[in-house]
Order: sequence, then structure tokens, then C-alpha cells
Amino acid sequence: MAAPPEKTEMVYVEHCKGINGLDKVVLREVRGCSAEVYLYGGQVTSWKNVHGEELLFVSSKANFKPPNAIRGGIPICFPQFSNLGPLEQHGFVRNRLWSIDNDPPPFATTSTNKAFVDLILKHSEEDFKIWPYRCEFRLRVTLGPGGDLMLTSRIRNMSADGKPFSFTFAYHTYFAVTDISEVRVEGLETLDYLDNLKNRERFTEQGDAIVFESEMDRIYLGTPTKIAILDHERKRTFVLRKDGLPDAVVWNPWDKKAKAMTDFGDEEYKHMLCVEAACIEKPITLKPGEEWRGRQEISTVPSSYFSGQLRPQGALLSG
Repeated sequence: MAAPPEKTEMVYVEHCKGINGLDKVVLREVRGCSAEVYLYGGQVTSWKNVHGEELLFVSSKANFKPPNAIRGGIPICFPQFSNLGPLEQHGFVRNRLWSIDNDPPPFATTSTNKAFVDLILKHSEEDFKIWPYRCEFRLRVTLGPGGDLMLTSRIRNMSADGKPFSFTFAYHTYFAVTDISEVRVEGLETLDYLDNLKNRERFTEQGDAIVFESEMDRIYLGTPTKIAILDHERKRTFVLRKDGLPDAVVWNPWDKKAKAMTDFGDEEYKHMLCVEAACIEKPITLKPGEEWRGRQEISTVPSSYFSGQLRPQGALLSG
């Protein structure tokens, strides 16, 4: 009589090599969802649901070669967003090599999630030359049993000379969508925004939802803790929940800018949308020893129809 097949133990966290030999961590949950995090940039580059469908956009032309930033996934913008400041665009942590944090301070959570990784980036002498402050950046990436993806950042001022520092921040999340012309963003109605295409002039959102017909690059201010991104073609709604991040960036480069970017396909703008939990308008200031925490959680729910309209209110009101 043949012996019963051995049960293979679930591997929730796997350390392995990715593109061009870069180190990455793969997170898996029992139902089949997964996420990938590269130590280069501390960057999530993949988030798949239980059907193996990719939920994040990474350009086919993305560079996985330091010192280039990886185009797609969830780059982290710190200590500045955009290029308004002395540093390179979106700061420098997205093109630094992070380390596994083997001794993280306790997180205030009762969660029993097993698929998570703790990363740490300590300010180097090289960084000190371009940004003269001492800081420590801890990042926890967690994949929940239901497929939710959570990123928690903890930034501490490690200065010994009594100097505070200020920064702006964003989780530059690239969502994969079927057709950008069939996407709506809800939850930002009636809010003020700064238009990056018009020298950050301030406007008030007039529509009952944000739709896309041309290039968009806006910073919405004082945003709610939940935002919904509706993919009409896929009948899927992304729900973004955030904490400690009062602003939200909405960006799509459209055709002309897409063709001008060397690490972005000419037609790929049709299949991506950035909606970013951020803190930009009012920079965060930390005194020595102080810590800031910012958190983003993204999940998906089916979109339902009523008279031909998507109804995300349930997604926004639940939970």
C-alpha cells in the first residue's frame, strides 16, 4: 500500500533572487495570493490575488539596475516628493539597498499575519552628504490572509546634534487597470487639489468622480482615509485605506509623456493609474528621537452595477 503523500508546509516568506540577481522577498498566503518586495528600493513590485492576477503595474521597460529607480509597483518617495527641493526627484530611498530588519521594535498590532517582512534603511555617510540629517527608516510589508497588502513606514530622527528635520512622503502606488478611459476614482469629490500641470495652482474638484481623458497630475488635500479606484472593464474596485497620510496624488502621464519616458512603454499609460497615499502640502517635522508612522492598506472588492453605473459606496463604507 502506497504511503500517503507528505504534506508540504506552507512557506509564507521566501528570500530569493529576482531580476538581474537582485535580492527579493516573496510573501505568500494559503489561499494563493502573493506579493514580492525587492530590497533595492524597499519596493513592492508584485501583488497578485488568489487567481494569480497581477494587481500592480510594472513597466515592461522598467530598469532593475541600480542606481535607476524601478518604474512601477510601489516606490517610496522620501524625504521629498517630486522635484521641489534640493534632492533628486522623489528623494533617494527608492534607489538605495535596504536590509532585512531582524530586530524590529514591536508593532502595535494584534494581527496573526505570517506573510510579512521587516526592512530597514539606515542613513549612510553618502546620504548625509546630500541630506545632512540622521534618520532610520523601517518598513513592514504584510500580506493578509484575504490578500490585503499593507505597508507601514516608521521614520525616526536619530540626530545627536539636536537638529530637527522635515520631509514629505508618498507611497507611489501604480495600480494595474484594464483601460484608463474606463476607470473612476471616488472619494475625492469636492476637495481642493494642487495641479502639478499648472504650477501647483489650487483648484476644487467639481466632478462626482475623477475620470481620465488626458494627462493628470494632482495632489488632493485633506483626503478621507478611504479612496476607491473602479476598474469598469474588470468589474473590480481597489480600496485604498491610509493613516497618517492626509494627501493623495492622482497621476497618469497619458500619451505624450509616456513616449518621452525611456523606462515606460508608449501605450502603457492605458493600463496603469497612480493613486498615492501621501503627505506633501504640510511637511512632517521630527525632533531628535521622535518617530513618525504612515500606513497604507490596499484591497480589492467586486464592483457591482446599478443602471449601468458602478456603485463603490459599499466599498467605501464597509470596514
